[in-house]
Amino acid sequence: MAVVTLLGIAQDGGRPQPGCTRPCCKNLGNEDLRSPVSLSVQTSGGKTILVEATRDLGRQLRFIGNPPIEHLILTHAHLGHVDGLGLFGRETMSARNIQLHCSPSMQSLVKKTPAWNQLLKQNVFQFASFPRIEIDDVVVEFHLVPHRDELSDTHAIIVRGKSNSLLFLSDHDTWRETLHANECDTIREFLAKLNVDIALLDGTFWSGDELQGRDMNVVPHPTVEESLERLGERLEKDPQIVFFHFNHTNPLHNVDSKEYNILTELGWDVGFETQQFIL
Repeated sequence: MAVVTLLGIAQDGGRPQPGCTRPCCKNLGNEDLRSPVSLSVQTSGGKTILVEATRDLGRQLRFIGNPPIEHLILTHAHLGHVDGLGLFGRETMSARNIQLHCSPSMQSLVKKTPAWNQLLKQNVFQFASFPRIEIDDVVVEFHLVPHRDELSDTHAIIVRGKSNSLLFLSDHDTWRETLHANECDTIREFLAKLNVDIALLDGTFWSGDELQGRDMNVVPHPTVEESLERLGERLEKDPQIVFFHFNHTNPLHNVDSKEYNILTELGWDVGFETQQFIL
């Protein structure tokens, strides 16, 4: 069976976030460091699929024993999801022939960005299948979601194994838009329509209060508070829902916070680095 490992749970800036002088980023030890979201899929045939290329690539690959990466999936072009692309090149890993799976708009951006285009010319990456990938016992599907698309469109991905399926939805603007785009009224209906057993959901902000005067429309994400209001308590037939992609301000980083207790008492989960799921 395939094994999925969560390699990062932080929003694009990581934790601590550069330049942050607030209490959330002060006096953090090594055990408090968190990398931008990423996950690996290791197939029964021994191949490794990496989702997102973060600047913490070295730390994250050590979680899974530094295997060679045969396939790389990019969901969109925002910082944190793509800023580690250069680490596959000559200056660092000197990788070859990695199959790069991403949307046509993301492909176009890679071609137009000189440093990334160089990786294509050096055969570090080769564009490969989209929007469906079949590798050993795993099928990966791309699913378009509404998100601020200044540079490329944005996709969630669904990883389907022999026994279970997992949704990776790190970024979207609002539940209203996402549900409307999928002709659904509720999160439960949305997840049932996608037919997933495990859902990694955008948990960037616990509430809008974290931005301290910044407009949520500039960095739109559904808050965890809203998601919990829509979901309520976990029901017997619900999929496992795991929140991740936490901004450095999010109290869910603290397992002793009241917010962490509220979420887990409702029956939902908070993601952690090295967490594994069997598909």
